[in-house]
Amino acid sequence: MKAIKDLYKAVGLPICLLIGFFIFIAVFGKYLSPYDPNAQNLLKASQSFSAEHWFGTDNLGRDTLSRLIAGARTTLFGVTLVLLMAGTVGMVIGTISGYFGGWIDEILMRIVDFGLSVPSLVVALAIVGVFGPDFWNMILALAVAWVPIYARLTRGVVAAAVNQPYIESLRVLGASRTRIIVKHLTPAALGSVLIYASADAGVLALNIANLSFLGLGVQPPQAEWGQMLVAALPYLEEAPRLVILPGLSLTIMVIGFNLLGEAIALAKNPRPMSKRRLFQRRREFLKEIAA
Repeated sequence: MKAIKDLYKAVGLPICLLIGFFIFIAVFGKYLSPYDPNAQNLLKASQSFSAEHWFGTDNLGRDTLSRLIAGARTTLFGVTLVLLMAGTVGMVIGTISGYFGGWIDEILMRIVDFGLSVPSLVVALAIVGVFGPDFWNMILALAVAWVPIYARLTRGVVAAAVNQPYIESLRVLGASRTRIIVKHLTPAALGSVLIYASADAGVLALNIANLSFLGLGVQPPQAEWGQMLVAALPYLEEAPRLVILPGLSLTIMVIGFNLLGEAIALAKNPRPMSKRRLFQRRREFLKEIAA
């Protein structure tokens, strides 16, 4: 509960509601969908807004609202998997590099630098091109492309913390390398990784849609916003809603994650104290002295 309260104070109610809405849809979308998102009914193809189908149907008679909900679930599931895989592997590499230094640091960071020199989407396209278009291949490709980012971030935090006096004290007291890394250095890097990941989620959602749009990610009939966009392009003039609705959903999600990451990052920075708060702190201090 304390973590939820801290998050609410950091990002504010509007952003919490926006992100919470997409998470709620992703988790409970299976029970909220009025129809099976993949069920076809050619007799009801290309219907407009109606009481039966709130957002109409596509060219195969599938309910658009149900497919939008399923697309949110697919996107958030993919983003979560990529962040977990890339964050975990990147933190392991960065922690080893930052703690041991020397030739280990040189070798690992040169590999990481090579990964950072190539655009992430290009790396993902190359991997998907080798293994073939598939949802899991797309997740693996994006995770590999994002590992260098988290490795470099973790390495910087660990390298700065490893020479701090409290780490030296732990060594003197006989703490093992494993204990120092697991109990002290990893938690020190975890905060920075989580802040970066919260802002990175929007970029990953966009890349998942890009790969699916190119036919290299989610494959039909599985619902995904990028795949829905490319399938609806031939019907843009007849039914523009089939393009607008998934595009708008993706845009709102990306903006929400960007705002979340920005708010969390700003909350970690010290802010100047207002005059009202300063006077309040002075009164509290004087009361403590008088008591």
